[in-house]
Amino acid sequence: MADNDGRTSVPLFPSEYRASGLLLHVTSLPSPYGIGDLGSSAFSWIDRLHDASQKWWQALPLGPTGYGNSPYQSMSSFAGNALLISPGSLISDGLIQASDAHSHFSADAVDYDSVIPFKQRLLETAWANFKAWQRTDRDLAHAYDEFCAKQSHWLEDYALFRALKEKYHQAYYIEWPGKLVQRSASVLAEARQELASQIDQVRFAQFLLFRQADQLKEHAHAKGVGLIGDLPFFVSPDSSDVWANPELFLLDEQHHPRFVAGVPPDYFSARGQLWGNPVYNWDALRSTGYRWCIDRLRALLAHVDVIRMDHFRGFAAAWHVPAGAPTAQSGQWVAGPGASFFRAVQTELGHLPFIAEDLGMITADVQALRDQFRLPGMRVLQFAFDGHADNPYLPHNFVHDTVAYTGTHDNATTRQWYEELPEYQRQNFWNYLKRAQETSADAAAELMRLAWSSPAALAIAPLQDLLNLGSEARMNVPGRADGNWRWRVREDMLSSQAFHWLQDLTESSKRSVTPATSVSAHVDRGWASAQI
Repeated sequence: MADNDGRTSVPLFPSEYRASGLLLHVTSLPSPYGIGDLGSSAFSWIDRLHDASQKWWQALPLGPTGYGNSPYQSMSSFAGNALLISPGSLISDGLIQASDAHSHFSADAVDYDSVIPFKQRLLETAWANFKAWQRTDRDLAHAYDEFCAKQSHWLEDYALFRALKEKYHQAYYIEWPGKLVQRSASVLAEARQELASQIDQVRFAQFLLFRQADQLKEHAHAKGVGLIGDLPFFVSPDSSDVWANPELFLLDEQHHPRFVAGVPPDYFSARGQLWGNPVYNWDALRSTGYRWCIDRLRALLAHVDVIRMDHFRGFAAAWHVPAGAPTAQSGQWVAGPGASFFRAVQTELGHLPFIAEDLGMITADVQALRDQFRLPGMRVLQFAFDGHADNPYLPHNFVHDTVAYTGTHDNATTRQWYEELPEYQRQNFWNYLKRAQETSADAAAELMRLAWSSPAALAIAPLQDLLNLGSEARMNVPGRADGNWRWRVREDMLSSQAFHWLQDLTESSKRSVTPATSVSAHVDRGWASAQI
């Protein structure tokens, strides 16, 4: 298949491809430091996936979180979340002492109010030690300087943004002094001089994080495991993205959004959903050849192999709500960049290693855009059992170019989902399986079997479903402001029995990957795992 300018769009998954993986955010990994990180537990997690014949690890967005600690409200599209820096790795590198990292945290949930200051203290110690002996460790000092130079196109703005956020007690940037909001060159220069030490610490934290991420990706590829990242469609209003590039968004003269993102009223919400993110000025982005967008994609692809494109329908059209509207009801659909965006990306990257998050209100134009560029869509089995044979989430309606999920980070765990299902949908579920009705304890395993046996090229389940966990393990409840993104798995919960069962399921459903289709076989060709 060729797109409009004659370039051939190569599908992400070849016609006979079958594989599987698990969904788990980095923050949910076991760790003695209050939050999962990129250290030894992440390496061990990859080893578990490899040993269970899993080909993919999917995580949530990895950017620095702001409001509500949501990975979908990041303060930068380019920076990483410094909370993911491994203290264990800092100890191994000699940047801190083991005694510096002594702590007591819950193993079951992330307590951000405790973890954030703890990690900040460790990073301050690491920075002080680095400054003290960087003249003797020339290799590390050179690597740091090289990183700062290579990443300067976003790092300088981000480091200053974070230093200013600290100075102004985390206030929304439009509440800063006007000349900082408007980015007066002389005022920015003064701020850089005044906050030089804080800026250097932000740079150094990003250097450490990228270094650890590179090591983790190298280990994953050595084990034949691909990494699936997640890119939010919109950016946070209080981000270095918006502050440094106001011309790329529909803002007024005071930098307030003129319109905000959301979705219209539907079955789930009579008033629609009001997300509050600024919307893009696609005319301005198009005039640059979508340079900022492509840089954003390239930045994430440095750390992952494939990107889940959140809110894919926004590339066809997005729901724009006038700023200040009390609900999303007054919005309207506004056309997105469409095919021109993906042609520009394909020209720059040479391929389109994307999974389209095509859930929700999907219209024919969204499907056509997805299919034009041969992007696999998502099918969530928890949405399948309303009793209609033409339900697109039923496996018999899948096409191969699909990623099948039992549920996502926004869904209840499958055990909780089953417990809350209306009785008629429970019966539909068991009827579809051609099984006598069983209990909620059996639902997650059966839904995984259904995903793994489906025609979909890739099957993925949240770790919570493999472990058959209930409502206590839910990661996110959309629309709830507090208490999300906190769940963690304990080391003792990662039983070998569950992973042996997963390996058996993977092999019996012919989703075991042969060496000829490993990640490493394609990375050197510049295609990452996009053609595995």
